[in-house]
Amino acid sequence: MTAGGDAGRCPIAVFASGTGSNLQAMLRHQQHNPLWPARIVLVVSDKPGCRACDVARAAGIPVFAERVAAYPDKAAFEAAVLDELRARGVMGVALAGYMRIVGPTLLSAYPGRIVNLHPSLLPAFPGRHAVRDALAAGVRETGVTVHLVDEGIDTGPVIAQWRVPVDAGMTEESLLERIHAVEHVLYPAVVGELARRWLEEVGRGR
Repeated sequence: MTAGGDAGRCPIAVFASGTGSNLQAMLRHQQHNPLWPARIVLVVSDKPGCRACDVARAAGIPVFAERVAAYPDKAAFEAAVLDELRARGVMGVALAGYMRIVGPTLLSAYPGRIVNLHPSLLPAFPGRHAVRDALAAGVRETGVTVHLVDEGIDTGPVIAQWRVPVDAGMTEESLLERIHAVEHVLYPAVVGELARRWLEEVGRGR
């Protein structure tokens, strides 16, 4: 990292519920690419024991990990998350394997600044089982989509897509491996460009 460290980078939060492989990909960009415009300042999880939390802590990134059931309702959970985001000056949010629908508390606080990664060419195969559904449908290609988050399930405006071929006889595991390889390149690139845009918007007072 160059002198001056993280000065000038856009502070973002990453939300994750699983292994944290895309979080790791973004952390590699943050560590090794001084021109990457984003800076991960917080990882949020609804599963305190997930590997993504361990990945964040190993990298020295603060973690907010709580079960939604520990709160009176989803809105209360998101209000607690929002307090953490604001305390750390977060300008935007990247969902990376976060398995909950983002509610109005966060959507209203970060309009147009919450982005998600999905393992299909949306609008095809939305939902939790996109890779399995693509294989069951017998498609010859699927892909990866980065999109803005709205109130629906994988329905927000598409920002970027990358096609992934499906070979005959592929298993869900082998196709996932191919998709992850694409995600780990595409998502940091798109998040970086969005972070640059968010910094510019804040500079203009938007």
